[in-house]
Amino acid sequence: MPTLADVAGYKVPTDRKIDGVNQMPLFLGETTTSAREGFPVYNGDNMFAYKWRNFKSHYYKHESMFDKPVKHNFPRIHDLLRDQKELYGISGGNGTTGAQNLTWILPAVTKQVLKFQATLKDEPPIILGTPEPYTPKK
Repeated sequence: MPTLADVAGYKVPTDRKIDGVNQMPLFLGETTTSAREGFPVYNGDNMFAYKWRNFKSHYYKHESMFDKPVKHNFPRIHDLLRDQKELYGISGGNGTTGAQNLTWILPAVTKQVLKFQATLKDEPPIILGTPEPYTPKK
């Protein structure tokens, strides 16, 4: 939201926490570094995956929009530089990218997920169906 607000000339609300960053300096070439290292990937109320650096850790399997999501017993991690289509996880499953020595990734991603989840305790997500205008609790 901060990036879109910047483009549109609006200020980001200050009466609530905004889980967003302004990426305009990156898009304009003023920096080569993203303002964010990772982000959660949600489908409904479930965090399906977490993308961190060039890795993505999947927690659910969802073959099609008609299938019920199935939680993985163990997160399936993909190296997006080697496997852009996310076909071969480095943590098992249908093959491997040959990067078995990258077992350090799961603890690193888990640390990011726990850090994100801690922010939800401070300010929980707005419940679906909450009437507008929304006023955050202080």
